[in-house]
Amino acid sequence: MTESPLLFEKAANGVAWLTLNRPHALNAMNMAVRDEMWSALAAIGDDPDIRAVVIRGAGDRAFSSGADISEFGTAPSYVDARKARQERDVWGAMLACTKPLVAAIHGFAFGAGCEMSLLCDIRIASEDATFALPEVTLGYIPSAGGTQTLPRAIPPGVARQMILSGQPIDAAAALRYGLVQRVVPRARLEAEASSVAARLAAMPEPALRGAKEAMTRGADLPLESALRLEAMIAARVAAGSPA
Repeated sequence: MTESPLLFEKAANGVAWLTLNRPHALNAMNMAVRDEMWSALAAIGDDPDIRAVVIRGAGDRAFSSGADISEFGTAPSYVDARKARQERDVWGAMLACTKPLVAAIHGFAFGAGCEMSLLCDIRIASEDATFALPEVTLGYIPSAGGTQTLPRAIPPGVARQMILSGQPIDAAAALRYGLVQRVVPRARLEAEASSVAARLAAMPEPALRGAKEAMTRGADLPLESALRLEAMIAARVAAGSPA
């Protein structure tokens, strides 16, 4: 049997590991990966024993090189292609995930790979990591949220440079711009991600979920409205009410 393009492992400490498992294709995102990621995120949301998630890439060369271009144009029609993406909206599922997502990034994080990491709450990179959104150079635009998430994560001018030029940045620059929260030697990447996720999983779950909800829902609200949202969520957490 062909090995799954996405590995789903559940550790005893409340951390789940999602491993993009196409190292021969630099962990490019194809429809099979998207389908399995969507199913895994649904299972994670329903499992009370999972309290934090680490996303990583298999092999030595890449977190993910982006969308699998070998599948471009293989859908029966444009409408069918869009319908498949909408019915299993992986990026929306990541945004809606109430549990903290940690990206452990090594090697190439290009295109959809970079965009997927931007949908995570904490990004840890190895020293060999490289980030890029090269879609414009290929005749299209980032369509997994990159035009919106990147300018919200790093200085807008830097984001424009990356998106319009397609030029990559290294891990040191990513740390300097705030694209990642920390950079570690390659040999320490998984241990660091595991440690961070374990600490998150050990936090009081209602408070952790409430804090993430307040940040996510309040990000695009006017400050006055966002503060009211924060107060509402804080009162709910203090009262021990369910979400």
